Amino acid sequence: MTADILQGAAPNRPASFAPSHRWDRNFFLTNVLLIWFGILAGFVPEIVAHIKSNAPPYPIILHVHAAAFVGWLILLTAQVTLIRRGRHARHRQLGIFGMALAAAMVVIGPATAIVMQRYHWGTADSDPAFLSVQFTDITIFAGLAAAAFYLRGDPSAHKRLILLATLHISNAGTARFIGADLNHAFGGGLPGFLASMYPADVLMLALGGYDLITRRRLHPVYLPALAWVAFWQAVAAYLDVAPWWKTLAIHLIGH
Repeated sequence: MTADILQGAAPNRPASFAPSHRWDRNFFLTNVLLIWFGILAGFVPEIVAHIKSNAPPYPIILHVHAAAFVGWLILLTAQVTLIRRGRHARHRQLGIFGMALAAAMVVIGPATAIVMQRYHWGTADSDPAFLSVQFTDITIFAGLAAAAFYLRGDPSAHKRLILLATLHISNAGTARFIGADLNHAFGGGLPGFLASMYPADVLMLALGGYDLITRRRLHPVYLPALAWVAFWQAVAAYLDVAPWWKTLAIHLIGH
């Protein structure tokens, strides 16, 4: 190496992360389709059951929440499609709207959680301690989305952070779809809680596996992002069973 340097050659350094791969187009599109599947499979049966029942109408804020979060998925789908078609300028223009929508979601999410816990108070669906999951979910999303927007000049980092952020909030649908089965399969307790609340974590791990296969290395943002997710999921698991949190959560919903 010393001889190479003396001769003007650059020293050996680890190869950088390849910004693109020919499989990326289909990999990211497949993830978007899986997210849609999890959301629809989780929420559509619940919506149909509510319509068929004599239950009181949902609060207006829930419809606002649904519009915002479905709007995010529609925007993500559009953005992935634009990149596939090489329309990068339009992608960047829509990204400004995405920043505003993400900020709105960070406010709407917790507000809706509080209103819906109040709506379910005194029923079989009442679970104020579940606010731990709802609050930490939006915290995870906010952190990953903010990092994605900050790093929007680095496409490989940006799209991975956006995907991770969206995968995490998709747990709200996927958990409704297979959460109970996963909780049973993992025997309840902490493993059952984590498996049932966060089934989309499998796709987050798949992202790392994909990069190892296609680049032979993880993207520099991947492990910090995963650590952010794991920390807040651990916080949610702790709070969910902490007596003081349930007392505080009941106070937060006005009871």
